[in-house]
Amino acid sequence: MRLAFVLFIVFEWLLRLTMLFIVPRNRRPSAAAVWLLLIMIEPIVGSTLFAILGTPKLPKKRRALQVIVDGFTADELNKLRAIDETLFANLKNDDHATISRLATVLGGLPPMTGNEVSFMTDYQQSFKELAQAIDKAENYVHLEFFIIVLDYDTEDVFAAMERAVERGVVVRVLFDAFMYRHYPDFRKMKKRMTRAGILWQTMLPIKLLPGRNFTRPDLRNHRKIVVIDGHTGFTGSQNLVTRGYHRKDGIYYEELNIKVVGPVVWQFNNVFRADWYAETGQDLKELVEQIDMPKPEGRVIAQVVPSGPSHEGDNNLKLYTSMIHAAKEQVFIVVPYFIPDESLMTAITSAAQRGVKVTMINSKSIDKILVGHAQRSFYEELLGAGVEIYLYQTPAFLHTKQVTIDDEVAILGSSNLDIRSFELSQEVGLVLYDKTAVQTLRKIERAYLARSTQVRAKAWAARPLRLKLLDNISRLAASLL
Repeated sequence: MRLAFVLFIVFEWLLRLTMLFIVPRNRRPSAAAVWLLLIMIEPIVGSTLFAILGTPKLPKKRRALQVIVDGFTADELNKLRAIDETLFANLKNDDHATISRLATVLGGLPPMTGNEVSFMTDYQQSFKELAQAIDKAENYVHLEFFIIVLDYDTEDVFAAMERAVERGVVVRVLFDAFMYRHYPDFRKMKKRMTRAGILWQTMLPIKLLPGRNFTRPDLRNHRKIVVIDGHTGFTGSQNLVTRGYHRKDGIYYEELNIKVVGPVVWQFNNVFRADWYAETGQDLKELVEQIDMPKPEGRVIAQVVPSGPSHEGDNNLKLYTSMIHAAKEQVFIVVPYFIPDESLMTAITSAAQRGVKVTMINSKSIDKILVGHAQRSFYEELLGAGVEIYLYQTPAFLHTKQVTIDDEVAILGSSNLDIRSFELSQEVGLVLYDKTAVQTLRKIERAYLARSTQVRAKAWAARPLRLKLLDNISRLAASLL
């Protein structure tokens, strides 16, 4: 009995020492420190959790598929340049050119001119416009959503997809393999799409068997993309679900959706194609090379940036950080979930300290306890640096995700400013290099401010000790990602 105890102790210490070599490798220092602390306290439990949750990338096979599609896209871009060089933007502003070069390297998609964009903040109107656009489709409709639910508010969109199939349009639908199960009638939804002839596929199915295909179970596809005939596109923060998300606590969601017409829709289709190829093995090359050639429709310069665990780098984190460092006058952040790493926190606080007006809006409502309290743990440092923080009034939950820089550049889409969006979720962002578009977004920001309350440093410091403790514990837990 004593020998068994001694061997157990030796095993635990050998495990601790071994993990000292494994955990810090290619990992954020803060995350490595928290993992090692857990392993030192309870080596068996900590090491087991690390084996399941410690790798924030998709398997090598899945990442290899992304590389293949990136190769397709690079070849097609070369053909496009040979056909019509004027599609590709030549940014004269040095800061914009620098941002676009980084975004191109990260996502493989260059800035394109000739686009027209419009913004939608009315939840129900967004569904109506989407259904109307689907009703105009002649060749194909591509929909990709993190959450897709058949309910009383999304019925019009499902009916429009059915009408499209009836007139010979190919409709392809992607949705996350985990999230749709949280909502009612998901079996009915799948059966209805199958009966209608809609081609649907779940994304990132959970694979927990050890081996080459093992996938960390909380890696998710968080993108929201619609492409219709390669001509019209939609993206933004809104999922295909009713405004209340079938919650029972009274919280309802407010969103920002973007409708795009023009060459940049071709880029959205490439992101959709990558996910469709990864899940079905069908590359859809004929659409991008034959039907889907871009045509100028406006004057806005735009660029799509995909990111997530299928990519080798933290594309969105690097882009956000670089854009904020480049800011000269103003940074305005609207985001529901804010859990930055050290580099983003430094970019935001240093911008405020060098005189840039930095404003951030979160929601007063908390829809996810851990995330809500973790983000509040950063407020004291942000307020101390001069960042203005506002909380959007309850019971609304402001789910919009946008960052505007100096009245000239904006990035919008599906990505939050948190560790999950930077490392664990497939995201898509749209960068706009256009003063008129940013002016419209400024009006939306002012409308958000009118419904928000400013957080004051003195009052924030005086909040109850139990809340401070909950914030800090939540922040520590979030660092395990």
